[in-house]
Amino acid sequence: MAGGLGGVDVDVLQLLSRLVEFRTVNDPSRGVRPGRECADFIAETLESWGVPARVSEVEGYYTVHGQLGGGPPRVLLLAHWDVVPVDEGEWTRPPFRLTVEGGRAYGRGAADDKGNVAAGMVALRLLAEAGVEGVYYAFTGDEEIGGARGAGWLASTLEEGPGLPGFLVNADGGGEVVIVRRRNAFSVRVTVGAEEEAVEGEVFRAVFHAHTPVLETRHAAYITPLVDSHPLVAASHFARVRRLLVAGLEGSFVKGNVVPGSVSVDFVAPGGGRGVVVDRGLTRLLHAVLPLTRTPIRPRLYSDYGVSITPNLLRREGGAWVLHLDVRAMEDDVSVVCGAFEWMASHLLPDATVKCGGGRGYLYTPEDARIVGEAQGAAAEAGLRAPLPVGEAG
Repeated sequence: MAGGLGGVDVDVLQLLSRLVEFRTVNDPSRGVRPGRECADFIAETLESWGVPARVSEVEGYYTVHGQLGGGPPRVLLLAHWDVVPVDEGEWTRPPFRLTVEGGRAYGRGAADDKGNVAAGMVALRLLAEAGVEGVYYAFTGDEEIGGARGAGWLASTLEEGPGLPGFLVNADGGGEVVIVRRRNAFSVRVTVGAEEEAVEGEVFRAVFHAHTPVLETRHAAYITPLVDSHPLVAASHFARVRRLLVAGLEGSFVKGNVVPGSVSVDFVAPGGGRGVVVDRGLTRLLHAVLPLTRTPIRPRLYSDYGVSITPNLLRREGGAWVLHLDVRAMEDDVSVVCGAFEWMASHLLPDATVKCGGGRGYLYTPEDARIVGEAQGAAAEAGLRAPLPVGEAG
């Protein structure tokens, strides 16, 4: 767990423990964003090791960055220290305190992506002590909301200045695989006005839970249809099959790319019973969830994962209900994605408004590229599997 650095050991696990303690949650829907404290800690630690570091702020988000040596940057090392929101009721260990058990480290961001930040920091110290030049690095604080103010800002800054490096090492996630493909991420918002109406019927509550029996994750990119159960999709199917009205809905919603752990719906079976107020707008929107996840999108390039669509947020916003869908595809034109959803909505929800965003770029590196071989070789030297397999992230 320690790296020998010029006779001084740096405990990577101890460094990770300190990083996990910073509550760097990014959740714009609730007005929550990371502060500057974690960025300052990273910068001050690097500076104490002789690694040049500065903290730049863009629209309230912070990036720690710098370069080893002079001249144009040749390679960029990238990682992020912001994390997704936490539903502490679903955790069996404190999310903001690193817990090591059975050879595993538990804590919010331990794998995505503070473990890579800690490893990258130690790597920078090693490179600096070895006199390596031309390595630019950035540890960003906005990756979980798209990266425009972190990696996006940095790319523009480098283009206008010393130029973009020829190689990028994006240290994100884990799994001992050299990632060569990653799909583009799009966000789609479908809005339908609330429409309350009094009816007679039997009221009952049904609760639906996420179930991922193969891969223990709720990241939207890795949810697999016909294998995993998405609670909001299950609720939609339940409502459609039984032709039920909806009086209310709530869920353990976290953010746009995280599948909720559970969704509770107050259903109404029309007919005899007592008087109750239902929401026709919410009913129509919930009934539309299942077919919306089957919106036909033809991607530009091949992906092992194909196209995935997950509806991870459904909330009342003022006088309307808003459904947020996370869309992953090897496509770089947001109009292609939005056009497909507008076509679907025209059949399912003619009164709905559809808005789309995201789509900042996909990753598609040839498997025989030099940087892939270098990554495999470096891993072999470090005692990992040789050669590491190449693969695809969600």
